[in-house]
Amino acid sequence: MVVGIIGIGLIGGSLAISLKESGLASRVIGMDASQHNLDKAVRRRLIDDDMPLEAGVAEADLLVLATPMDAMLTLLPRLLDRIRPDQTLVDVGSTKESLLDGVCGHPNRGRFVACHPMAGTEFSGPEAAVPNLFAGKTCVIVDAQDSDPDAVDTAKRVFSCAGMNFTHLDRSAHDLHCAYVSHISHIASFALALTVLEKEKDEQRIFELASSGFGSTVRLAKSSPDMWVPIFRQNRDYVLDVLDEHIEQLARFRTQLIKRDFDGFYERIRRANQIEKILK
Repeated sequence: MVVGIIGIGLIGGSLAISLKESGLASRVIGMDASQHNLDKAVRRRLIDDDMPLEAGVAEADLLVLATPMDAMLTLLPRLLDRIRPDQTLVDVGSTKESLLDGVCGHPNRGRFVACHPMAGTEFSGPEAAVPNLFAGKTCVIVDAQDSDPDAVDTAKRVFSCAGMNFTHLDRSAHDLHCAYVSHISHIASFALALTVLEKEKDEQRIFELASSGFGSTVRLAKSSPDMWVPIFRQNRDYVLDVLDEHIEQLARFRTQLIKRDFDGFYERIRRANQIEKILK
């Protein structure tokens, strides 16, 4: 099939690699607000051609919306206005409620499949695209009952070719769970990076003493604000709920340190170790 990818960054570019390597995509058309990104994607052979939005949409059998979340809110209705009955549109966004509320009742809603491939790195842009980014990871299909069955089948073919497994959630459950397993991790990493930068003014000393554990904990702090501020904006209520719980947990650790309650500290760490049963 001819695949049109709107937003050639880490996710869109990595998906292009997977679809071309699997043979599912006979041609990949790139569409992006940045010609610089498109030029890099062509040089890296992530895409075969770059086109303006309307021309690229008309050429494609499958459309992948892979822009930052705020841009998706504007682009999704425009794409559904133009889509044909033989085309399928999927997104790869990290939040769903605002996005899906914006197209509820659209006459072409059935041609759209809301997807969230749970994969990524702290890097962004077409230069960050890598092979096998999605292999072994989970793709969430959201509110599948609102999509045409053949469109859902096409979406599953696409992400199956990238090596993904599937789960189904409704939009509210998706956004709540992502706040817990993804969005809070990024806020915690941003906060830790700011804490270290504020308290440790000697950047060379940070470099010399930073262990692999610190590096893995703060890795997400390198993530782009252009991507993450829209996610926090659209998932604000659920993120606040999770953030309140995280602050409460930090406060309990702080209280135990103040009271020199190291037996209690030990037990809280033991409880935290139970996450191993989930993350095997």
